[in-house]
Amino acid sequence: MPAPSLADVVSTWYAGAARDLPWRRPGTSAWAVLVSEVMLQQTPVARVLPAYDAWIGRWPTAAALAAAEPGDAVRMWGRLGYPRRALRLHAAAVTVVEWHGGELPATVPELLALPGVGDYTARAVAAFAYRQRHAVVDTNVRRVVARAVEGLADAAVTKRDLTLVEDLLPAQAEAAATASIALMELGALVCTAKAPQCSRCPLASCCAWLARGRPALAAAVRRPQAYAGTDRQARGRLLAVLRDADEPVPMAALAASWSDGTQRARALDGLVADGLVEPLEDGRLALPTRAPRPGT
Repeated sequence: MPAPSLADVVSTWYAGAARDLPWRRPGTSAWAVLVSEVMLQQTPVARVLPAYDAWIGRWPTAAALAAAEPGDAVRMWGRLGYPRRALRLHAAAVTVVEWHGGELPATVPELLALPGVGDYTARAVAAFAYRQRHAVVDTNVRRVVARAVEGLADAAVTKRDLTLVEDLLPAQAEAAATASIALMELGALVCTAKAPQCSRCPLASCCAWLARGRPALAAAVRRPQAYAGTDRQARGRLLAVLRDADEPVPMAALAASWSDGTQRARALDGLVADGLVEPLEDGRLALPTRAPRPGT
């Protein structure tokens, strides 16, 4: 009998070790999977869980979200971070309603045509919601493959990784979809960046990196920019004022939330340019009320 493949080993591990996450439960709609994937971009699962539950509770379908104002989506996004994701999700909902009758399309090209949906998200939805055979490569998957297959401590995600990971997937679509999420879960829970738990890893006996003595990275990993004092923090403070208000706010209210006038003006200009804030004729500012039309 041939030895089990890497995908088989990881999928067997996943069957007993996977977290119970709401977007993985049977009966979850493809739309809900898309919501989860957008929320999970650069955001830890622990922060996403309450936001996801609240969002799906209010807008369980694309049609429900499309009927709301984009400003409602920004307000509901709360402090999840990167609030442009809320606008893109709203725009995607409008497009799904107007182009697809409210049903999320199932093919990668159609998903890529939705506002704010990139290659990773399109592949993730096709694999996890529609159980198709696609390589889904995030930093967790890339790290597992780098270690287990290539003997490297880690590696940046590149286009060539799609072929590398796809070659590891089973031929059958359902099994491939399970293997894709299993690789991701292994990287998130066991084969972590800072403290890999090799003694618990199902791939320990065949891991090239472990066999080599766990060599360190050849170059240091680039650290994310500090948050405190940045334009991003200023944007967050300004947007929080509008999000917490029941009506448009005067400029003075924003001035009170961020003292550096030059940075405040720059942050506000960016929020307006991104469509997250609408200047009104009377000088006040509000969350957006107009949604861009599909294709614009």
